[in-house]
Amino acid sequence: MKTGAKLLIEGLQREGVETIFGYPGGSVLPVYDELYDAPVRHVLVRHEQAAAHAADGYARASGRVGVCLATSGPGACNLVTGIATAYMDSVPLVAITGQVPTSMLGNDAFQESDITGITMPVTKHNYLVKRAEDLPQTVRDAFFIAGTGRQGPVLIDIPKDVMTAQLTEAPPVGSHRLRGYQPTYEGHALQIEKAVALIGEAERPLLYVGGGVIASGASEEVRRLAELMVIPVTTTLMGLGALSCDHPLNLGMIGMHGTEAANYAVTECDLLIAVGVRFDDRVTGKLDAFAPNARIIHIDIDPAEIGKNKPADIPIVGDARRILEAITHRLAGQDGRDGWLERVHRWKASAAAHSDGEDTLSPAYILQEMSDLLGSSGIIVSEVGQNQMWAAQHYCFRRPRTWISSGGLGTMGYGFPAAIGAHFARPEETVVDVAGDGSIQMNIQELGTVAQYRIPVKIVILNNMYLGMVRQWQELFYDRRYSYTELPPVDFVGIGRAYGVDGIRVEDRQDVRPALQAAFESDGPFVLDFRIDREANVFPMVPAGAAINEMIGRRQA
Repeated sequence: MKTGAKLLIEGLQREGVETIFGYPGGSVLPVYDELYDAPVRHVLVRHEQAAAHAADGYARASGRVGVCLATSGPGACNLVTGIATAYMDSVPLVAITGQVPTSMLGNDAFQESDITGITMPVTKHNYLVKRAEDLPQTVRDAFFIAGTGRQGPVLIDIPKDVMTAQLTEAPPVGSHRLRGYQPTYEGHALQIEKAVALIGEAERPLLYVGGGVIASGASEEVRRLAELMVIPVTTTLMGLGALSCDHPLNLGMIGMHGTEAANYAVTECDLLIAVGVRFDDRVTGKLDAFAPNARIIHIDIDPAEIGKNKPADIPIVGDARRILEAITHRLAGQDGRDGWLERVHRWKASAAAHSDGEDTLSPAYILQEMSDLLGSSGIIVSEVGQNQMWAAQHYCFRRPRTWISSGGLGTMGYGFPAAIGAHFARPEETVVDVAGDGSIQMNIQELGTVAQYRIPVKIVILNNMYLGMVRQWQELFYDRRYSYTELPPVDFVGIGRAYGVDGIRVEDRQDVRPALQAAFESDGPFVLDFRIDREANVFPMVPAGAAINEMIGRRQA
């Protein structure tokens, strides 16, 4: 005899699940009873939202499907922000929730919530399983959906009586039973030939690559195409690491807080090769002024993204890696673009000449020192706000899947639990959470998790005692009327020590490197509280509604 809960755990094992992030409760007790003897590691977080973010960080760091588990009602609802975060950034996730018994569904029973209804807009698919015999196949299908095509979160909601139901034998499990779900991986041959012709003819081409390149494992193909055809490359926030930061063709991040070189290049290019991107508003600024002189090749696995925001001259639906391979295979190489390269290199040199040269404890200096110490190793996770943009601008990302952050949803409180997940995905790497003093307090309770399991995540707090990004907007556009953005001082090192986590407060520039070294050499979790300039700003910055090349820089502010 096997219970539904046993079938669930066996299904997870068949999918290769090694780690689950969760929080127990009444409706999932049958699952937790099975986990007691199962060879699956369960990480007990301190809040269900952290379970979803940790599973998300695990997925982004590893490329595998992350798994989180919560009870019914409030437990399931607490997963929603994490599920929505994964949905916006196309992260493969399976969220498993307990539910009240089937006989009580719809009766407002204790801790009942319609979690399938609640999450329908922010999941790729979801299930309410009403028969134990359907569980094995449902698990198989859920993982297949989450990890294929445009990846995303899938939810499985299981009533308690389905978990406790007993079957005499386990039902057979097929490959998958989704005849209508057939993602396109191979690009259309004629469209690829058209793209090849345009790339060969272009005088000022630019590669614009995003999270789809990371998801498909297409970083090497981006590098080959860029070098073969001498094409500068810019990345979205989600695409950082697709091409090494120190590659001579890399112009850095594009968008609202992108580099001058990237934003000027997209304005002046005559061909934009967009790969695994969605032309979102934080990249494009004023949409009709984005790449105004360019023909556009748009490569994406999701046909719904092509033409959604910006019309494409050559749309190609399919897997980024396979399509870039096909394009590069048909190209013979290119020279004669020296004038274009000279222009973009002048833009890069101009920005470098005005980089941080201060003697203060600046975020740029902290991130650059951290980058120098870690070199090509390490995984950087961020919260959301100024800390996120400073990390994206000043840390040198050399490999894919070494940068993890909430892009589309912009979820404060994401970074710390996501860093926990990244550690379990790649325990050999140093994992650092770059945080602000506002965002770290949203899930600071996870100090209990890192202390319990001795998870060696390093927490770097860029502390200005403000909700920094909101304050920056209030400074620039609301006459410095700092309405409800100032935060009282917090002893983060003291809070860490209360949980049994070591830490150092840093107030002087000369102490930055020794403090970072102490944290990286520690074999456990570590808190670094950097007291930065309270009114430090993120520049460049494109104001809302402005064209991408209409940037506010440090000199204008």
